[in-house]
Amino acid sequence: MPDFLGIDTSNYTTSAAIFRSDEGSIVQARRLLPVKEGELGMRQSDAVFHHTKQLPDMVEQICGEYRSEALAAVTASARPRNMEGSYMPCFLCGEGFARSLGAVTGAPVYTTSHQIGHILAALYSAGRLDLVKERFIAFHVSGGTTDCLLCEPDRDLLIKVTELGSSLDLKAGQAVDRVGLMLGLRFPCGRELERLAEKSGRHFKARPVLKEGSCCLSGVENKCRSMLDKGESPEDIAAYCLDFIAETITEMTGWALEKCGGLPLIYAGGVMSDQLIRQRIISRFPNAKFATPELSCDNAVGTAIFGYLMQSGE
Repeated sequence: MPDFLGIDTSNYTTSAAIFRSDEGSIVQARRLLPVKEGELGMRQSDAVFHHTKQLPDMVEQICGEYRSEALAAVTASARPRNMEGSYMPCFLCGEGFARSLGAVTGAPVYTTSHQIGHILAALYSAGRLDLVKERFIAFHVSGGTTDCLLCEPDRDLLIKVTELGSSLDLKAGQAVDRVGLMLGLRFPCGRELERLAEKSGRHFKARPVLKEGSCCLSGVENKCRSMLDKGESPEDIAAYCLDFIAETITEMTGWALEKCGGLPLIYAGGVMSDQLIRQRIISRFPNAKFATPELSCDNAVGTAIFGYLMQSGE
């Protein structure tokens, strides 16, 4: 059975996955980086240290569930995006591991971007890997990105992405985490902020700030701070934050469809695991596809699938 190993060492999570191509199934393990309470993320030097410490554990864990006898390829996320100058030291941990393993086993080694891994994980989760042969619109919304992307088939990169829109200041995941810490939540704050928002009985008509297909999100942090100073409840503040982000992504989607036509829509990244945001988007765009919450957050599944698709030529 051809098996494809993927490694992803992002600024948030250490992850490893095996894609079993004959069955189309996955085995994965991941662990968040240990961010200190009250802090937003960590320095790259610390991230590198923790990845170096955690990656062997993740690989041992998936091998404990399933030991591969024939490794067809190893793939690592080697950069945040497929664009010139895109670099973060934390990805060197996964790339170095993949190259070493490939040298020992003789398995081919591929590298891709963290962003492509997210997109492929979403396509796999939605049952739409066939879209790698077509044009589609993907959103990658996380702590480091709020990107609207035109995706097209590419022989060398598998998926060529062209940025249609992005955040011009604060990223959506940054807004979630800053508001979460403001309310006393622990980083990463997404799940707890969503639970708070679910307890609010209010629905806010947010007014996104868009410039062409790009957005500005710094206003949501300022508004939430103002609400807190006025004594409004944490539940309502959380609801406002998520309503603002949902409406922003919805408006960006409408703009992208007007520009590119009625292409399929795929949503990836940790922020897209939020059910309140999903519901708002689906209410306007019923055919939108999302990864499951498990595959929305940082993971190595899409990275493993990249190796399979490049190796098989499918």
